[in-house]
Amino acid sequence: MPLNNERMKLKVGLATLGCKVNQCDSAALARDLQSADFAIVPFTAFADAYIINTCTVTAFADFQARQLIRRARRANPRARIIVTGCYAQTQAQALAAIDGVTFVVGNDQKHQIPGLLSHEALDEQRIIASDIFLQKQFPSAPASSLAGRTRAFFKIQDGCNAFCSYCIVPFARGKSRSLPVSNVLIGVQDFLRQNFQEIVLTGIHLGNYGHDLQPPTNLARALETILAQNPTVRFRLSSIEPNEISDELLHLFGKYKNLCPHLHIPLQSGDNSILKMMKRHYDTSFYRALIEKVAKTVSDIAIGIDVMVGFPGEGEKEFDHTLKLLEELPAAYLHVFPYSERPGTAALAIQPKVPEKIKKERAAILRELGGKKRETFSLRFPGKTLPVLVEQTRDKKTGLPKGFSHNYLPVLLDKPPSSLVNTIVMARIEYYREGKLTGRVVHE
Repeated sequence: MPLNNERMKLKVGLATLGCKVNQCDSAALARDLQSADFAIVPFTAFADAYIINTCTVTAFADFQARQLIRRARRANPRARIIVTGCYAQTQAQALAAIDGVTFVVGNDQKHQIPGLLSHEALDEQRIIASDIFLQKQFPSAPASSLAGRTRAFFKIQDGCNAFCSYCIVPFARGKSRSLPVSNVLIGVQDFLRQNFQEIVLTGIHLGNYGHDLQPPTNLARALETILAQNPTVRFRLSSIEPNEISDELLHLFGKYKNLCPHLHIPLQSGDNSILKMMKRHYDTSFYRALIEKVAKTVSDIAIGIDVMVGFPGEGEKEFDHTLKLLEELPAAYLHVFPYSERPGTAALAIQPKVPEKIKKERAAILRELGGKKRETFSLRFPGKTLPVLVEQTRDKKTGLPKGFSHNYLPVLLDKPPSSLVNTIVMARIEYYREGKLTGRVVHE
């Protein structure tokens, strides 16, 4: 019997690796599959088909994708396995050669996946992908929520024009493309109808939002329109490059209370020679001045910083420059990751390479510093009152309700009233203990 007559019974397991943009893509894909009468089941369950939405930022992400392929084959050797996402876009032939893989689907062809599952006969063309750099339009995927989330993640930009020497993302995602402001506003209303209290605006190169639109705009102008028209919901921004944080953007934090005081600003290295080899378009003096200005301009802002260790040519001196800079910056937390060679990137030719052992040692040093930064920032808030969005899950150790403040601090709520999930409450912070803030709900 043809599969398209069995679609009500067809079970699909969907796994996602990587960034919030990829998770947004998976949420949109899940919605398309459900609209086509497929049943979404946990990836660990028995299913008739498995879809793996991959990441390829690191070699470990590629490894994880191959692990998931093997796991799907073990769960049901007869299942169709579709591999999509960034690894599929950049290494389609290698993935298609893996036993059990039915289709490899590029990033700009994800919309075809429900159709591929609707036909019994296998198409001879097992790779469905095209030149991602020819993609000029923003994918028309609807705004979709991630299952079990109280915060909605809304992809409003895709692709990247930066071509940093270590990064494979432009080859996986293509050129920068933006969702028109009118469509963003429609998407926000969709989330509001689902009763979300916070929307995270995300993208691959979010600070480049709007440059490709006609007429051109920028993130700050689009964001002001969004904030002004939706005063009852709070908005958060995902990662933004340092040279794209303008005074115009910073001004919005003081003007609109529904813009969360939180910025994630990648550094990557605190050494100017390494930044130049990375093809980053700023130096450490610019970055230091920017972070200090952001901290001074926006009250209680949480500043997150990405930093890479082990880039080729990073000796003790270069690493010490990074460590010293980070020690002096008013950051709330650090995201630390070791350099991973990626095929086709310019950094492959740079010498000397840093041994894996040294990468791990340096990463451990910076992660320890990141823990101290997080504690220092958190200790500023006992005695203060913060708006906290209460999540569905409780703290595993204490069983207390938990949530995130507007400035991205995890807060446990002691002896709260009932039925607070997916509401923003005012919590007076009482103490910081074992890496967590605890507060009581107050009425103000």
